[in-house]
Amino acid sequence: MLLVKFIKFCIVGFSGLVIDFGVTYLFKEKAKFNKYIANAIGFICAASSNYVINRIWTFQSHGQIIRQYLSFVSISAVGLLINTLILMYLVKKMKQNFYVAKFISILIVTIWNFCLNLLITFV
Repeated sequence: MLLVKFIKFCIVGFSGLVIDFGVTYLFKEKAKFNKYIANAIGFICAASSNYVINRIWTFQSHGQIIRQYLSFVSISAVGLLINTLILMYLVKKMKQNFYVAKFISILIVTIWNFCLNLLITFV
């Protein structure tokens, strides 16, 4: 059952990845925002979308929407901090391509988000 939830979480995460990259690209490349601010905007849009889909499909939760959303957003905010720190490290110190670094940071934060949302948000 846990593996099925993780697979669903990853599928939802992939939809979030598309939203995240798309929004980040629009704000960074088209609107000329700072790349880290564009990253934050993309991440927040994806996290909000992921909350709704995970609540309904992955965890089939019937808990309090406001409490769950605040928990999900809080976990995502810490995930955003982790994401940004990894991204900055890979781009600035390791001279990695921005989008490759973004993908790597998303993979790491996915594990963080799943574990904490499983244990805290959707109990």
